[in-house]
Amino acid sequence: MTLPSADTALPKPRLLKGADSHGRSLVKGVTWRVIGTADTFLWSWLITHEPVSAASIATLETFTKIFLFYGHERLWRIFPWSPNARLRSLSKAVSWRVVGSLDTFLLTMLVTGKLHYAISIAGVEALTKVGLYYVHERIWRRVKWGRLEAPAPTPAAA
Repeated sequence: MTLPSADTALPKPRLLKGADSHGRSLVKGVTWRVIGTADTFLWSWLITHEPVSAASIATLETFTKIFLFYGHERLWRIFPWSPNARLRSLSKAVSWRVVGSLDTFLLTMLVTGKLHYAISIAGVEALTKVGLYYVHERIWRRVKWGRLEAPAPTPAAA
């Protein structure tokens, strides 16, 4: 069995036309985190009636979710499926919410130790944040800063 040479190695994933730079992904993550943290704090406070617990959950999420969101954005870069489509934005919103709700659930359990708070907060956020994320994603589709252009296709070897 022979190993593939550098010429026959697997091709790198093709970037989408209009894909995001690292800086753009980071700024998108920060702007989303401001919105998401406010939503988390509000729902946590309304459900627990404990502003200190709500602030603790929201503060922890600020750190965990910036990294999770950045990874989510970078992962979606490799899918060449309709970068400007509303269905893509909705799919990203739902996939992010799965990750985000699990994080919210775990952090709420860590802070409060109460399963019913964790289920309630993660559950209500699953509804509100899909809508908020969708709007955030659509706004960012209009911002041109930090988009990468896909490299020009190379002609096939003769």
